[in-house]
Amino acid sequence: MNILVTGGAGFIGSHIVNTYIEAGHCVTVIDNLSSGRLQFLNPKAKFYEIDILDPKITEVLKSEKINAINHHAAQISVSESLINPLFDANSNIIGTLQLLQCAVSLKIEKFIFASTGGAIYGEQIYFPANEDHPCQPLSPYGISKLSAENYLKFYNEQFGLSTTILRYSNVFGPNQNPQGEAGVVAIFCDRLIKDQKPVICGDGEQTRDFISVRDIAQANLIALDHSCTGTFNVATGNETSVKSLAECLLRVSGKKISVDHGSARHGDQSRSVIDYKKFHDGFGWQPKVSLEQGLVETYSFFQNQTT
Repeated sequence: MNILVTGGAGFIGSHIVNTYIEAGHCVTVIDNLSSGRLQFLNPKAKFYEIDILDPKITEVLKSEKINAINHHAAQISVSESLINPLFDANSNIIGTLQLLQCAVSLKIEKFIFASTGGAIYGEQIYFPANEDHPCQPLSPYGISKLSAENYLKFYNEQFGLSTTILRYSNVFGPNQNPQGEAGVVAIFCDRLIKDQKPVICGDGEQTRDFISVRDIAQANLIALDHSCTGTFNVATGNETSVKSLAECLLRVSGKKISVDHGSARHGDQSRSVIDYKKFHDGFGWQPKVSLEQGLVETYSFFQNQTT
């Protein structure tokens, strides 16, 4: 297939690009490099430095004969969405809508959308949350992702576009950006390598469902199948406290460093863990990378970045 990956020079996108190319697909990447990095870009991919709001995207889709879009370009910061909801909506809603319109007008066969499990479900009523859990986002980021999901459902029903929505839990792994609030594993790794104390926001008892980016990439490979339509959680179903995560990373690093605690973040969920049974039952996907194995790989990546 000829696949367009938006955000393909970014953390998750770069791993998906690699997986697609390894599977024999032809990949075109568009990325505005606001957070993506050229060093993460697979040299076998064709690259365009374009924002998803740029009308020139239509020309790229035509010239590269794209028949599947994997949409990972987004404003990903929950805290930034609280500060600037308009910017968040412009990127995550309008940008997605423009791509959907292009897909329909050019008769593109497949559209895969990266969504979020934790931010869409909000404070969970039951654990783990399946796809039928009420969506009650607590941030503009979660609201914009849910809105984009609804547009995908509309384009599927109205135009027959094969759409797949993947709701990720907390993704971590190599290539993740340690600068900012998105990605506690990357932030902790960065501080440990610098012999600085990891700083836990709040008491550290808040929980998350941490999943390796390698498992996420495999989910996106499965999602190319035309029978794979609908909304699917992509997660481990395992609940890990931030405090336990820090302890595990300290063991992995071998560093004798204590942990500091800072103020709790506004809008943070107390517990987040989601159920991947629907994706497993339908398409056989399941996570294969353990938390400790993933942390070893991630810490090693950050070590190599400093040498």
